[in-house]
Amino acid sequence: MRLSSRIAAIVSAAAMAGGLSIAAAPTAAAVSIPSACQYQWNNPHNAKATTSVNLRTGPSTGYKSLGILSKGTGFTHYCIGGPSNTNWAWGKVTSGANKGRTGWVAYTYLTN
Repeated sequence: MRLSSRIAAIVSAAAMAGGLSIAAAPTAAAVSIPSACQYQWNNPHNAKATTSVNLRTGPSTGYKSLGILSKGTGFTHYCIGGPSNTNWAWGKVTSGANKGRTGWVAYTYLTN
């Protein structure tokens, strides 16, 4: 057992013996999936923009643009949805000027 694992086990055991509880912090990958998602992936899908495309606040062109993803920009999507159920992907920008932002991208402009 690694030292860090041993220390965690000792601290946890001591806390429980003393009647304390330890709450684990959420992981960095934890995301809150929007209700407009009809199909959620078991594992996020990594993709890239095939052309310049808007990152939007909702799953249609009627929603506000949060910025432009240039061709080749990384985008990890967690679900698909929208007016036709599968034509929009919701996720997080992983590279480029909008890195770290979440929003909706037209699914036809994403590729693996």
